[in-house]
Amino acid sequence: MTIEAQIDALESLAVLDAELKDLREELGRERLALNTKQQHLAELDARLSRDQKGVEEMERMRSELMAEVRQMSAQVEKSREKLGRCRTEREANAAQREVEELRKLYRDRELEIDKLMALVENARGEIDKVTAERGTLAGELGANQTDVATKLADLEQQTASKDSARQEAAARVSPVLYRRYELIRKRKGTALAHTVEGTCSACHMRLPPMLFQQLMRKDDFSQCPSCNRILYFRPERAAADSQSSEA
Repeated sequence: MTIEAQIDALESLAVLDAELKDLREELGRERLALNTKQQHLAELDARLSRDQKGVEEMERMRSELMAEVRQMSAQVEKSREKLGRCRTEREANAAQREVEELRKLYRDRELEIDKLMALVENARGEIDKVTAERGTLAGELGANQTDVATKLADLEQQTASKDSARQEAAARVSPVLYRRYELIRKRKGTALAHTVEGTCSACHMRLPPMLFQQLMRKDDFSQCPSCNRILYFRPERAAADSQSSEA
């Protein structure tokens, strides 16, 4: 295989690798955005479940405290009646202490009920906020689901097509040269550079004159002494045509 054919195959490979890199990055961003929203929705669902269970537990505790308060109210009434039937000072003092203790417990339970009611109201307010946020997010996911799925499918199809074209381009490169290309690409991001007037197109460093003369003869590829990318000579006319097409 001639060096010109190898150059064509490598240039095709480099273009495809750049396009694949952009496609995979875009695909990754789209998937991340979708996964982030789905994960946030799951977190909101879990939070709603926890908050609702918390409210149910506080409501149960409040019901129990209210039942206890009703029992204490009845006990207070009984203690008052008992106080009214006392015949001795000792009995009256004991009955009075009992009434006071019951009243204190009654007030304590009422305070606990008030605190629970405040906590329940706050929790319900948070549930309303989370429910609204969840509804908005679920609506966004539902409205964009078809568009996102279509875009992901299109990106995946483009990636698969480019992968197929890349395999064909890679098959036209000699195995030794391809292994060198892949080694440099994985380390540098790009593996190919050309020269027109003795300067590396990748790192813009001036090449040694002897190396430039060797590349102009198109006997073989070399590597840039500065960036180590695979280097080849590109005639000025071809370079100008490439710049015009890029513009």
